[in-house]
Amino acid sequence: MNKFSAVVLGSGLAGLSVALRLADAGQKVALVSKRELSECNSFYAQGGIAAVVNQNDSFESHIQDTLIAGAGLCNSETVKFIVENAPAAIEWLMKAGVNFTREKNDIHLTREGGHSARRVLHVADATGAAIIRALVERVSTHSLITICEHHIAVDLITQSNDSSGSKECVGLYVFDIKTNQVKTFNASNVVLATGGAGKAYLYTTNPDVATGDGIAMAFRAGCSVANMEFIQFHPTCLYHEKAKSFLISEAVRGEGGILTLPDGRRFMEDHDQRLELAPRDIVARAIDFEMKKYGVDHVCLDISHKSKDFILEHFPNIYAKCLSLGLDISREPIPVVPAAHYTCGGVVTDLAGKTSIEGLYAVGECACTGLHGANRLASNSLLECLVIGEALVANILAEKRDISPELIRWDESQVSDADEEIVISHNWDELRRLMWDYVGIVRSNKRLDRALRRVCLLRDEINEYYANFKISPDLIELRNLVLVAELIIKSAKMRKESRGLHFSLDYPECGNEISDTLLR
Repeated sequence: MNKFSAVVLGSGLAGLSVALRLADAGQKVALVSKRELSECNSFYAQGGIAAVVNQNDSFESHIQDTLIAGAGLCNSETVKFIVENAPAAIEWLMKAGVNFTREKNDIHLTREGGHSARRVLHVADATGAAIIRALVERVSTHSLITICEHHIAVDLITQSNDSSGSKECVGLYVFDIKTNQVKTFNASNVVLATGGAGKAYLYTTNPDVATGDGIAMAFRAGCSVANMEFIQFHPTCLYHEKAKSFLISEAVRGEGGILTLPDGRRFMEDHDQRLELAPRDIVARAIDFEMKKYGVDHVCLDISHKSKDFILEHFPNIYAKCLSLGLDISREPIPVVPAAHYTCGGVVTDLAGKTSIEGLYAVGECACTGLHGANRLASNSLLECLVIGEALVANILAEKRDISPELIRWDESQVSDADEEIVISHNWDELRRLMWDYVGIVRSNKRLDRALRRVCLLRDEINEYYANFKISPDLIELRNLVLVAELIIKSAKMRKESRGLHFSLDYPECGNEISDTLLR
């Protein structure tokens, strides 16, 4: 039995920052990662982290930009709390060893879609990688942090709290990928920092680990989820047969990149007066519209009118990646397509990351605090991880929950080895394709009905497989992913309007009633 003050699932910015803060406060922490610590969504965040650090900017401006992008569905209290705590979060990162890009001794601030000012701090065009490397270095040497790489959580362990009558989380089962054994973790607190569910879609900017594990586990345990219909599609993912899920940063448009059809005609002026700097949902739908209208398989993002020195200074990694594929972005445009990028909904929490189950917290992309509303403003996600993460740690330290008694160990005596593992890969492919075809950028009642019928059949087949055979990492992820896909579809069917990232051909107008979509 492994006993900890806290078990943190996920090694992105949310998970790493929470683990470090807890350990620095004297807590014994287990940090669980499905692969190496650095393999997470945060690592691939190119653009940066939004914060008001310039005297010409203001909290009110950042708040308004967030509310506007969120299409009326943001929680204003949450937005205010996170924006006003941003400078302290940046200071914590800098003390942790993150060296943001500077220009003439001042921190260089870039501007991204939906922002009315330059307020995005970055490390060239690989901000996430720089942040994760700095924090992984600290985590790896901390005496109170037990690192569990190549481990994947299976399910939470809950029980009734006799004193309050509510449900509490007392631990979880974790599959050790290298030994094929399930371990029992006993914990005073469990923190879900597992990221989003981009792998529910055929095309995504997310790494393979983004399978919605935390959302699925929390929902099975009895937590509410909210606003799962709002899947952000990043407008510009590199379109190339040899490139897998390579994101072309929002900052390329922020620094003057223009979108064109393959024949060179600029088209954003036909869709929004903000042109390329419109929020992501508008830009993604515009690209989708133009691709379908003209029957093209991609559009182009052109930054070649800038000098090569400028491009190398601001986008060295994008330049190098494209050049490795035979594309010189200083001379020619970049072929791009939209791809699933960010899950705006998730497990319902308060501003301290608390769920409805005692001892269970959620932070980052897997949580729904109300910050993003119907559409996340660019570069607010890393900020949310830090601010809510700090509040979460303060709450854990204040509550001082005890470790529960011995837990029931995992029992697989009634199951056998899988007989046809090919079923898993086929179901995986079918799920991702139907989500892309029927629950993508533009939706309709007919498409959603078709998707739900197919997903429910897949869910039943996968659950039967799970009940009768020994588990594997692929089966664990597929079980989670099919549940999250079902939640996305059911949430989309409940929303009888078009708002933010959710656009329906049957309800093209934004409704007057503003409400979250809740599933329990």
